Amino acid sequence: MNFTRWSARLPGTQRRAAARTDDLVSEDRLSEGAVPAARAEQLTVPVPAVDELPVREVLDRVPALVALVHGPDHRLAYVNDAYVVAFGLRPTGEPARRALPELDEIGLLPLLDQVLRSGKPRTVKSRKAPDGRSYTFTCTPVTEGHGGGGGSGVLVFATDVTDHAEAAERLRASERRQRETAVTLQRSLLPQELEEPDDLRIAATYLPGGTEAAVGGDWYDVITLGGGRTALVIGDVMGRGVRAAAVMGQLRTAVRAYARLDLPPHEILQLLDGLAMEIDANQIATCAYAIHDPNEGKLVYASAGHLPILVRDESGVVLRADEPTGPPLGTGGWMHASGSIPLGPGSTAVLYTDGLVERRDEDLDEGIAALERALAGATGSPQVICDRLVRSAGVTAEHDDDVAVMVLQHPAHTGPDGDLFRNAALELLGGVEAAPRARAFASGVLTSWRFPVELHDLGVLAVSELVANSLQHGTPPMRLRLRRTDRRLIVEVTDGDDHLPRRRRAEPGDESGRGIAIVATIASNWGSRRTPGGGKAVWCEFVLPKG
Repeated sequence: MNFTRWSARLPGTQRRAAARTDDLVSEDRLSEGAVPAARAEQLTVPVPAVDELPVREVLDRVPALVALVHGPDHRLAYVNDAYVVAFGLRPTGEPARRALPELDEIGLLPLLDQVLRSGKPRTVKSRKAPDGRSYTFTCTPVTEGHGGGGGSGVLVFATDVTDHAEAAERLRASERRQRETAVTLQRSLLPQELEEPDDLRIAATYLPGGTEAAVGGDWYDVITLGGGRTALVIGDVMGRGVRAAAVMGQLRTAVRAYARLDLPPHEILQLLDGLAMEIDANQIATCAYAIHDPNEGKLVYASAGHLPILVRDESGVVLRADEPTGPPLGTGGWMHASGSIPLGPGSTAVLYTDGLVERRDEDLDEGIAALERALAGATGSPQVICDRLVRSAGVTAEHDDDVAVMVLQHPAHTGPDGDLFRNAALELLGGVEAAPRARAFASGVLTSWRFPVELHDLGVLAVSELVANSLQHGTPPMRLRLRRTDRRLIVEVTDGDDHLPRRRRAEPGDESGRGIAIVATIASNWGSRRTPGGGKAVWCEFVLPKG
């Protein structure tokens, strides 16, 4: 094989030949006196041309693997010594499929066909060969002779990149371990089981991002506040990895602690905003905090830069809770505000993070609008709806952002089920005579609800103590409300005074101070909160006996 003839048409050969011609022209011009004679003598020292180099000897000595094939079936014309050392002797003249089985095994033969047809070089990076090492292969078309008009062979040049490939694999393994750690931390910080309120059916889903270390700080939670009310929260810490998951865990813990104060949603976000700045001044998070009260039939919420809550009413119309929305947590200097959106019986609400609706190739509003359309047609249980929304958004295992979705339904109780959910209310008018009227009212209601005698008596006693406490320390308007669910009896008294009662130890000689202590002793749970219009609500609840 004439390697000089083959190399004449290798890429770059013509450019090197032209460069040599330019050098000769420059030398002739220099000899006319443009530079000193000594310099001219140095420039006229003969330099061997590339075409005059012994090509085979050069290729035999390079450390890279070199093979030359020609013709449509890629018959082997040459392999260098490095190739022989790596894969052994190879028979020349045989098609590459038989002569070079290692190239066939790594799928390189179709690339040879492509290079031969197109006349353009191609490169494949880091392919692992049968010898266990990794190579980057560059396949270059070569033409036999000048003016041949088409490629008749391919020069295969393989560079050993095993060290780089192993280093890259170690890096990928390290990133996988880091991602697994972040996923484990993230999932451990999320609620393992959602609390189950009496009046809501809730399901939630968290899906980590599919790319390396794409786990973020998405979280959700359900917190029963007592008195039939439920807090719902969803948030997203900006950033990725273990740090974002750790900040998320701190915020979620703080939300649960602040929720026990039973404050309005905007006040909860104010407290979280200050805490987020203390945790990490460079870390911000979005959050939506909402409270559902079945007696009011609405969702009261506040948003710190989070995406709007969506609610589908019983007729199938989807509403968007756009306002009010403040800046994300951790920015400081902003007074958040609470808003409300109807959530009556038969309604479904969706809280979600941006991974569900945000795409790089479309506007965020388009993603939210698509979610609205999917919610309008979604039926079934909260988990079924949750899964359907995730599928409709095109979220897959390779999704580039983590996703958190929470779906809640306020079921409409009808038929026999409706007998298990009852409400009764009485306006407390007048003075001390309101107490016996309240006791009589409570006794009649609890009897009609067919409670056992013991629970009936405890309920009447709780009503007596709470009403007496309100009459003594509160101001009009006053109201008694009784509510039963399939799990508990709830007694609540509201009045116009905003001073919250507290449990204290009454001395033997004290004439007051025992009412709240009695309620706390006989009830399963009790609490108090300030109401939005001014005033307070004091409540207690009793767990119904099973069966």
